[in-house]
Amino acid sequence: MFCVISSIVIIIFELICCQIFFESFCGRPTEQDKWQKILLMILLGGCDTICVFILSHKFIIKQIVVIFLFAIIMHLYFHTSMRKTIVLSALFQGLLLLTDYIAYTINNTILLNEKGNESILGESLIIVFGKIILFLCVLLIRKQFGKKLIDVLGDAEWIRFLFFPVFTVIIIAAIIMTFPYIKDPKQANVLYIIAVGMVVMNAVVYYLINDIVEREAKLHEKELFELQVKNQMEVYHSISKNLEAQKCKSHEFKNQILCIEALLKSQKYDEACKYVNEISKSIVKEHNVIDTNHTVINSILNIKYEEAINKKIVFVFKINDLSGIKIKEEDIVVLLANLLNNAIEACEKCEEKRVVKLKFMIEDGDVILSVKNTYNKQPLIYENNELKTSKADMPEEHGIGIKNIIRIIEKYHGSYVIQNDGEEFYFSILFT
Repeated sequence: MFCVISSIVIIIFELICCQIFFESFCGRPTEQDKWQKILLMILLGGCDTICVFILSHKFIIKQIVVIFLFAIIMHLYFHTSMRKTIVLSALFQGLLLLTDYIAYTINNTILLNEKGNESILGESLIIVFGKIILFLCVLLIRKQFGKKLIDVLGDAEWIRFLFFPVFTVIIIAAIIMTFPYIKDPKQANVLYIIAVGMVVMNAVVYYLINDIVEREAKLHEKELFELQVKNQMEVYHSISKNLEAQKCKSHEFKNQILCIEALLKSQKYDEACKYVNEISKSIVKEHNVIDTNHTVINSILNIKYEEAINKKIVFVFKINDLSGIKIKEEDIVVLLANLLNNAIEACEKCEEKRVVKLKFMIEDGDVILSVKNTYNKQPLIYENNELKTSKADMPEEHGIGIKNIIRIIEKYHGSYVIQNDGEEFYFSILFT
């Protein structure tokens, strides 16, 4: 009974390693029923066990059958191409055999003493040793090729995370070295249970960290979404406000025309000229002077232009007809709102020169968006290969804004350049 339970635990752990290995190259599995996933893994484990027992004396045939079995189940599990799952199954099976060989080699050359280790429990312990080496190898592969954990965990966090499996390898190696000296079967069973328990704990810790990472990613996505909605609401509120103002101006314009008409009919030409001059001055004061033939871009640029003027910031812009731009309106809001907000905030802290320069043009089919602004100190820093803000007030929100910009650039397969020359900060984006 003890051997059966331990065998089941080893098979389950092997399947966990298989799942992690495939996720490194196939990403997270597609959304499907939770019980369907569990049934597929149970089916894989059952079929694998049957193949091992039936084909135990036919090594090559067993490996071929197991590879195709894993490939079919993982094809259903991840909904990826059969060719890809066959290749990955072959690689995983090769890794499995390699780690078992490494475990037996280490045992025979380093850990095994003169008394030998020929008991059934001793052999099972070596199998456990091989599985924890497999787990460590799979984690290193996930670190190198995986996408989910690597986005959240930095190198320092990965080193701390890998400490537990490395420590488990050392402990199991120590148990194997001690095992031949144990005469009491109960003590031997206890040591074996400890070894298997540590292997199981590694899987538990992995999934615990994976759940934490997923929650962090969801919270981060929620923050990005909330900031994006905030920017969009500001722009759309401004558009509504401008439409209402335009209706009022249309009504006023009719009254002004009637007034001018009455003055002309009364032949009061001097008063009519004076009245027309006053109307012209009020029109010149309007800041809705930017027109790109794109409603959303016009709204954002005019809002930020007026904000800059009110804060005594020189706003220089170079634009052309942007009516043919292919970027979605909500993404344009994210790009422009965040870039100009950061530029204006940086200029506000300047005591002397306050200048924001904007270039937003379509040239030869390419979209060029660049913002250059003066600043007092370097507004951005690099830490752990990540772009961050050095602003003390609400650094989390500023950092999210920067990541939002980069996320949109990557979404449209664009490129960007960030530079500063000591006086001006420069963020340039190119969409081809």
